[in-house]
Amino acid sequence: MDALVKQWREDTPGCFNQIHFNNAGAGLMPRGVLDAMVVHLNREANLGAYESADDAEAAVADAYANVAKLLGAQPRNIAVVENSTVAFFQALSAFDFKRGDVIVTTRNDYISNQLAYLSLARRHGVEVRRAADLASGGADPQSVKELLRDPRVRLLAVTWVPTNSGLVQPVEALGEVAEAAGVPYLVDGCQAVGQIPADVTKLRCDFFSGTARKFLRGPRGIGFLYVSDRALKRGDFPLYIDMRGADWVSADDFAPAPDARRFENWEFAYSLVLGMGEAARYALDVGVEQGGRRARHLAATLRGKLNELSGIRVLDRGSELAAIVTIEVAGWDATELSKLLRTRGINTSASLRAYAVIDMDEKRVASALRLSPHYYNTEEEIERVVEELRTSTARGRTAS
Repeated sequence: MDALVKQWREDTPGCFNQIHFNNAGAGLMPRGVLDAMVVHLNREANLGAYESADDAEAAVADAYANVAKLLGAQPRNIAVVENSTVAFFQALSAFDFKRGDVIVTTRNDYISNQLAYLSLARRHGVEVRRAADLASGGADPQSVKELLRDPRVRLLAVTWVPTNSGLVQPVEALGEVAEAAGVPYLVDGCQAVGQIPADVTKLRCDFFSGTARKFLRGPRGIGFLYVSDRALKRGDFPLYIDMRGADWVSADDFAPAPDARRFENWEFAYSLVLGMGEAARYALDVGVEQGGRRARHLAATLRGKLNELSGIRVLDRGSELAAIVTIEVAGWDATELSKLLRTRGINTSASLRAYAVIDMDEKRVASALRLSPHYYNTEEEIERVVEELRTSTARGRTAS
């Protein structure tokens, strides 16, 4: 085993308990992430929560700096929130949508984002337009360019890597299109952060939402929103702004915070903030390009081996694929198969039709097994997973 891989695994206690191929759900935390949270929780228990937050001020500042560095941004542009969906919604709420306004998105946006667009359509009469896909998969930049010509378009919103497949959307190319059209650009980077290098300058985005728990390998229940200087200068702020994000300056007036903090809420889980900061620091030490390249190589190897198995259909499409492998297994509901694999020490997850109606219907599949390796996984683990799926596939055919 490569010395680096060995070190990454030694840093990760969970590697010794099971084969973890559910990093698109939540990656295994490095020991340092756990330690950062436990130390702060012990401090809260012994000294008081508010007092402990004061004592951790420098460490919290470091956490913001680490997340910002991960994105090629500055700490002033980072808002810490509960998760990527909250971050995305905070950004959406900064727009005063009215009847007839248009949101342009893709056919493979994250389910919660799609639901938010549809809610805006139902409540405010906003029109949702989805760009056409390329034949190889993924949004067609030319289609986006044509849609953005409509002066009623208020926002382009794109999920970099959708939850239901390994597709990687051409977010940099779409950013160029949005900037040229003068349309604000919101990127959901939830599945990308930690496996694909992210540079918000190259993305040209106004907002970028992310989470700690997936390929970044941080804790659950914490995420972040990047807010560009351009958005701050426009005066963008969320619909519901609280005492963290604004000053109440007179009986009938308030002033938003000068930085991304205006998108935050007062109450913080500071132990999770410190855990996310440590996860970002660890990712920077590993190198997102290096770690992500290995993760995607492992996924490609797994995808190739599964393609050779009878009874398995690999569902991923796109000219570039992430470290997420989705398959349909003959004779199996993906949720039941995921449960079976867990009893055998293999963590996976299921992606259901309701998570991605458009994409799943086009693929004619009701559920898909999702396998998402990371850089600390091994080729030997891939062989074990493939063998388990070979056995399960044979069992499914026999049962049918």
